[in-house]
Amino acid sequence: MAFFTRQDDTQTLSGRLALGVEYDGTRYCGWQRLSHAESVQGTLEAALSRIAAAPVKVLCSGRTDSGVHATRQIVHFDAPAARTQKAWLFGANATLPRDIAVRWLVPVNDDFHARFSALARRYRYVILNQPTRPVMERHHATWCREPLDAERMHRAAQVLVGEHDFSSYRAAGCQSKTPIRHLHAIEVCRYGTLVVIDVQANAFLHHMIRNIAGVLVAVGRGDKSESYPAELLALKDRTLGNVTAPACGLHFVDVRFDERFALPEEPLGPQMLAFRGDWTGDRDLIPDTPLMRRRRVWPKWIDADGNVVDTHPDARAAESAP
Repeated sequence: MAFFTRQDDTQTLSGRLALGVEYDGTRYCGWQRLSHAESVQGTLEAALSRIAAAPVKVLCSGRTDSGVHATRQIVHFDAPAARTQKAWLFGANATLPRDIAVRWLVPVNDDFHARFSALARRYRYVILNQPTRPVMERHHATWCREPLDAERMHRAAQVLVGEHDFSSYRAAGCQSKTPIRHLHAIEVCRYGTLVVIDVQANAFLHHMIRNIAGVLVAVGRGDKSESYPAELLALKDRTLGNVTAPACGLHFVDVRFDERFALPEEPLGPQMLAFRGDWTGDRDLIPDTPLMRRRRVWPKWIDADGNVVDTHPDARAAESAP
């Protein structure tokens, strides 16, 4: 398999580096570094700083909440010291706790940005649908004891595909400047006792996927009609929404970038769905929109006439954005 590659231990790497990170979010306050609680970002930066013998600041493609997991969080940093690929990868994993791991590390051009170059993000929400509480999967799937109609959930979810105002599906404290998001695809499938909500969009609002999951579970149980997601979408009011599904069932599984960056592909997570044989990048659903065209050429810009021009004046500020 392609991801079994030998790590180079001869040439040193410096400049901008990209890495794929996997973590169990159970005991962390989320991705973002906080002064009062342990975060994935802070833990990863501490490990890389130890390898570099200098401070390292990392930037990610999506800031996950407390308790949310990731199998393919894409991160980049500008290395303050030169180390071999093997030293960066094995050194970081030797220093990190057992619930965080760096899966791969590669050099990238300076115009790569884990957040602003991303074209799409993909999550899977996993529900264990059985009458008794789970043990082995208790931290990685949400338990629902009532029978769920996955086909009904899938049909109801299709109204969310496209560009919409997702105000009814955002957290009350969401800080995004706009509630508009472009949802590329959403699928609900059953695999035995597992019901999986697989969703991809250009980006997501705070709690957006967990709120979608809460709505679809209500539909799957028969508590709400198949038209409920559409009715809620039209209301554009979170106070009229449904319950937010628990964080433990949510997994960040893929981020898509322009092909020129050539990041490694790998089996699509989480591991409990490995039997499907899916790989990252197995769906080509990124629409050709002005936003996607701008992201493909970041940090350059596309002017009003459609021409690619020099670095946008906001790019420097974006480099330091969280």
